[in-house]
Amino acid sequence: MAHSSSRPQSLPPLHRLLVVGSGGREQALAWALRRCPGVDEVWVTPGNGGTMDLEGCRALGISELDADGLITHCRNSAIDLVVIGPEAPLAAGVADRLREAGLAVFGPGADGAQLEASKAWAKQLMQEGGIPTAGHWAVSEQSEALALLDRLQRPLVVKADGLAAGKGVTVAETIEATAAAIKEAFAGRFGSAGERLVLEERLQGPEVSVFALCDGERMVLLPPAQDHKRLLEGDRGPNTGGMGAYAPAPLLDAAGIQQVKEQVLTPTLNALRSRGIQYRGVIYAGLMLTNAGPQVIEFNCRFGDPECQTLMPLMGPELAQVLQACALGCLDLAPPLAITEACSACVVTAAEGYPEAPSKGDAIRIAPDADPQRQLFHAGTRRDQDGRLLTSGGRVLTQVAQGDSFDQAFARAYQALETVDYRGMQYRRDIGHQVRRS
Repeated sequence: MAHSSSRPQSLPPLHRLLVVGSGGREQALAWALRRCPGVDEVWVTPGNGGTMDLEGCRALGISELDADGLITHCRNSAIDLVVIGPEAPLAAGVADRLREAGLAVFGPGADGAQLEASKAWAKQLMQEGGIPTAGHWAVSEQSEALALLDRLQRPLVVKADGLAAGKGVTVAETIEATAAAIKEAFAGRFGSAGERLVLEERLQGPEVSVFALCDGERMVLLPPAQDHKRLLEGDRGPNTGGMGAYAPAPLLDAAGIQQVKEQVLTPTLNALRSRGIQYRGVIYAGLMLTNAGPQVIEFNCRFGDPECQTLMPLMGPELAQVLQACALGCLDLAPPLAITEACSACVVTAAEGYPEAPSKGDAIRIAPDADPQRQLFHAGTRRDQDGRLLTSGGRVLTQVAQGDSFDQAFARAYQALETVDYRGMQYRRDIGHQVRRS
């Protein structure tokens, strides 16, 4: 195994991979990486109830935060590449520990993961790098936040500074709602993540997500995707981790993607490097396309969930080598990443009571589906002692489908969902309404 700091002359062979995480995103990554030529097996830890259904994938019982356990497994199983899915292990420095042990890791160190782990840190970086983003104020006291609101006299976006599993943001419509969100956060709604807040000016425009695979100096951009955060149809109801997505989002054409690269992603990578941070992983830029051009709403240090599930079926067979090259700091040695020309749609099914108090332990029934243009990725599922599939989290399954048009792709996805059932299953029927004609 090449030590991550030494630059190889060519990419070493890639046979055994480890994907860290248990959600739909990690299920999709494992599925896509296993399809790459030369990859013999993909371990997933801790995985979920669907991990063992993926051909050539094996589940492991090690916690995503257990760096020692992960290192031991990687040595014993001769793992060639580790891909860390969720933000929590990245923010906790798991990638650093694995790199110190000589492993190739796709995922930033704790220093780079601050892009997501601290909104205030990310805002500071954007200011220094001249990256377009909303005006903001970082506050550590409720009195300070309310005094600022009183002075500004307009609704603001209220964000927990730390990691809140994608649920720490309130886009307030009124001054009263802004004040209520500030008080809730300081009263402990987000635990330690809400001890500091970032208050932001509200921006107007459609949202789009862009993902850059980075090796510290270079990057490869994936097709833009659009996520649906609200629980209910018509973009109503509480914010969630994401109820569905589609890609490529037509909001950004080739010129728009180039603009995002030049104005947002390259300056971000440069700003990280100027702080001595070698960022080897994915930079997720959540953007709002305003009249003044693209503005960053947030950065994440990992793939979006469910955008990842939408994008993975579009990735060419070079994906594993591209992620490996990012991990080793030599993206210029990787083959170009082919992207399938298709529309990809995904719909998330949630448990009853999601997002506040999701029901768990309900039996799931899934009919076999042989359609090669459909994928069902598990997220909040587990197997009991008898091998029965049960719900175990808020977002349970992600149904993905591809087609020549978004109408066709979504029709395929929704048709497949008719053969899935568990008590209290809920999903939106209007995912992709922006791009569907029917």
